[in-house]
Amino acid sequence: MPEIAGFRALTYDPSRVELSDVVTPPYDVIDPQQRSQLADRDRHNFVHVDLPEPGPGEDRYHAAAERLARWRAEGILRHDSSSAVYRYHQVFRDQERGITVTRKGVLAAVSLSPWREGVIRPHETTFAAPREDRARLLDATRVHLSPVFAMYDGAGAEVEEMFAECTPTPDLDATTADGTRHQVWRIAAPHVIGRLSQFMIRKRAYVLDGHHRYETMAAFAERERGRGAVGPQRGPMFLVAIDDPGLVILPTHRIVAGIPGLTRESFLGEIQRHAEIRKLTGGARDAARLQHALHGTRDVAMFAAVFCQDPDAYVLSLRSREFQSRLDSEISVLHDVVLGNVLGIHADAQKTNLRHVSNTQAALDQVAAGNGQLGLIVRPPELAQVVQLADLGRVMPQKSTYFYPKLASGLVMMPVE
Repeated sequence: MPEIAGFRALTYDPSRVELSDVVTPPYDVIDPQQRSQLADRDRHNFVHVDLPEPGPGEDRYHAAAERLARWRAEGILRHDSSSAVYRYHQVFRDQERGITVTRKGVLAAVSLSPWREGVIRPHETTFAAPREDRARLLDATRVHLSPVFAMYDGAGAEVEEMFAECTPTPDLDATTADGTRHQVWRIAAPHVIGRLSQFMIRKRAYVLDGHHRYETMAAFAERERGRGAVGPQRGPMFLVAIDDPGLVILPTHRIVAGIPGLTRESFLGEIQRHAEIRKLTGGARDAARLQHALHGTRDVAMFAAVFCQDPDAYVLSLRSREFQSRLDSEISVLHDVVLGNVLGIHADAQKTNLRHVSNTQAALDQVAAGNGQLGLIVRPPELAQVVQLADLGRVMPQKSTYFYPKLASGLVMMPVE
């Protein structure tokens, strides 16, 4: 783990706004309809900065920077006067287990380095366009607007014990639309920050969500050093222990559209050269039953295919030659064999022909309604495999993992100082 330190956070002032009306999900999971709803909820909603819509002739990044500066001048946002780390809890309902879970971690300023140094490790592929977007927003605002979500190989109880003197009432408390409660405590005691820093420096760190944001922050830091900036360049990171019960991974299903001539018969006829096919009667309408059918050995890559106007699902078990080892993640095999070889959807066409949906029943409903030619229902990867691949320097395709719930954007920001 690189060095961590406290920082002077920029946050909304809870006495000026209702936090639940202004914080948002991360920018990359907000669709146009949701953006409109968030923007209408409050004129200070964070979406106006993180996904800005400029006026006529106005640059969107400049508009975001001006809006952020105005909110700071008006006191809507406040800048902490001294450095701190920020204990962050997310309380949410785990639908799979039917229980309420609290994910516990800490927000800190982390020294930034490129992936090649292996200090902080990725597990997913990234693309240039999102990096460019986040880079331009960071250049304009000079504020790290959202933290990266990462995991460390240690016990969370040790970190929570360091915060034993926390007051019961959090400094920030908001609930997002998915029902997740986000609680933040400001921890400014130097001895706690020092102890936390010594604990973390012995750990390995794995990015779970926010790969594009991390790459943007690291490139920004390198550029600042080239310009003669003094001192280490850091960025905000939410650090969670590997043993935390709140590390819930949801599947990210693929919905295929816009492929000329794609039919159930053509797809199944082609895929049978690569996989065993088992028909699941009524499975295309029953998420629980379909998920149960996909449970089983991880030594065989398994998916399911569903089609518009067909109530049945087709469970696909790829033959061993297509799935060489556990180092081939199921999503990687899906992209290589099913999307690439069978459907001809390669990296440059994925934005056009693929849509990603994490809720299984929602994915089935969209295909049933004709909003897609084919639904590919997948299993979530196991956390151990995420770590194994990252340690080996291998990455999965983009959107291989969906760690639920998402962090709240706009809750804690970090100005460049």
